[in-house]
Amino acid sequence: MGVPFLAGVTVVSCEQAVAGPFATRQLADLGARVIKIERPGTGDFARSYDQTVRGLSSHFVWLNRGKQSVTADLKTESGQRILAELLARADVFVQNLGPGAVRRLGFAGEALRERFPRLVIAEISGYGGSGPWQSRKAYDLLVQGEAGVIGVTGSEEQPAKAGIAVADIATAMYAFSGILAALFARERTGAGAVVEVSLLDSLAEWMGHPFYYARYGGTPPPRTGASHATIAPYGPFTTRDAKTLLIAVQNETEWVALCTGVLGRPELARDPRLRTNSLRIANRALTEQVVGAGIGELALADAVELCEAARIAYGQVNDVGTLEDHPALSARHRWTEVGSPAGPLATLLPPIVVRGTEPVMGDIPAVGEHTEPVLRELGYRDEQILALRKAGVV
Repeated sequence: MGVPFLAGVTVVSCEQAVAGPFATRQLADLGARVIKIERPGTGDFARSYDQTVRGLSSHFVWLNRGKQSVTADLKTESGQRILAELLARADVFVQNLGPGAVRRLGFAGEALRERFPRLVIAEISGYGGSGPWQSRKAYDLLVQGEAGVIGVTGSEEQPAKAGIAVADIATAMYAFSGILAALFARERTGAGAVVEVSLLDSLAEWMGHPFYYARYGGTPPPRTGASHATIAPYGPFTTRDAKTLLIAVQNETEWVALCTGVLGRPELARDPRLRTNSLRIANRALTEQVVGAGIGELALADAVELCEAARIAYGQVNDVGTLEDHPALSARHRWTEVGSPAGPLATLLPPIVVRGTEPVMGDIPAVGEHTEPVLRELGYRDEQILALRKAGVV
């Protein structure tokens, strides 16, 4: 197999919670060496979110495989010296600490780049590194609210947040792609860069469709539960055996196929109230009534067979506990195991599949597991490391 794409790239990260760790985990999966700086003793506070994975936090297990954990109290001169020594050898520095934290420590943006001109610096914030909200704390729920996600999610009666941390995940992936772009540019120019990504900017970008719909249509898209606000039929329907079938019709060819091949009512395709998606949205109640009535006459297995034959996109509402056995994952051998302080744990292979190479599926580190070997790489002697431990620096 080929060498992982990011083999030889060293990343130092002052990270916590979700956005920073998820960004650097993508880099680790591609072969980068990721050195995670954690607080002595407690480490990343996401380690204590829960203890559901054999005593480990489900968030931490998800976000931190393949990293080396080094503890350092960055509020001390000795801790700051360790960070500076690591950055002198690094290619990338990632941070998503609280507002202003790295600036107070002297490790922010352009000032840091002056010291290390080849370094790619990724700064993750809640509401941007400038502007009136730069000092405001931001968490996923709050940003979902500020960006309008909660306003378009849920039922007509009750708004809801997304069930996963979409603000953090969006930000992590923009940071990841920004870092890759900056590394690519450095190969051409020799110069590093400062990459800035905020939770609000990232999630506001994801709100593009609702924004344009509201800005030029005059009203925001309605909350429609599991249905689609602007496409119909697109959502859940109940079968005769009380199962839920998800149907997604994207164009008029598919609408005709649904009416003819699944519902057995070709005349619906010619109904002047339902001929186009805009008409079906305007007459949503009628659309869902006629589709629901047709699906309601079929058992789930029969509905699936008809959808397959008519090439209608469909799915089911699965419990998250069944994900491990999903045929499209298990048949493609997408599951593997990684080591952890609690023993081997199941994990998915990374979504990025590079043919001819294998992802680097490293272990989940214990707090400070790699502190001593990394400090020795920097030239620290055993007695110096012992002194740092006694002082609570590492």
